[in-house]
Amino acid sequence: MKKILIATRNKGKVREFRDFFLKYDIEVESLLDIQQDLPEVEETGKTFEENAAIKAEQIAEILKVPVLADDSGLMVDALNGAPGIYSARYAGEGKSDEDNNRKLLKELYQVPKGERSARFVCVLAIAIPGEETTFYRGECEGEIGTEPKGINGFGYDPLFIPNDYEQTMAELDPSEKNKISHRSHAIRKLESWEKIIKG
Repeated sequence: MKKILIATRNKGKVREFRDFFLKYDIEVESLLDIQQDLPEVEETGKTFEENAAIKAEQIAEILKVPVLADDSGLMVDALNGAPGIYSARYAGEGKSDEDNNRKLLKELYQVPKGERSARFVCVLAIAIPGEETTFYRGECEGEIGTEPKGINGFGYDPLFIPNDYEQTMAELDPSEKNKISHRSHAIRKLESWEKIIKG
């Protein structure tokens, strides 16, 4: 089976990538599958694009193979785009998804329904040794609910209600979520992902 290497250790992201590429009969490998010791890549960029590139380029340089990486997050209009690139560590380093969700609800406590618009953003970076890194961006518009709902998904999914839906991302069936998610929108823009396939 053909394979594609995704530069992530996030099991939720790996699951979504696997679900998408399965229809193309492509096996997703992640950093969790690599036997050699790899450094923790520090996300020191100021944008989703910069962070995605840092991850993809560093791993591609070490392993000498094409690598796909993503950086994604939640941007809330009432918070001037926060948590943005700091979404995974909004409540602090090492904090859980639940901690991040609690902080977000606290920050939006006095923001009424109708003024809680937000979007999930995903930027994919493809790094191929010897070539220029390319980027693909996807977004999913919605709003932030007032309490967590649902057990599917990860991150801010229990609070995010996509436009034209009444359920949160975490209440949707994974196959339905994968049709509308920011990550799926970005993946669909990949015009040249075939050239990073191994096997």
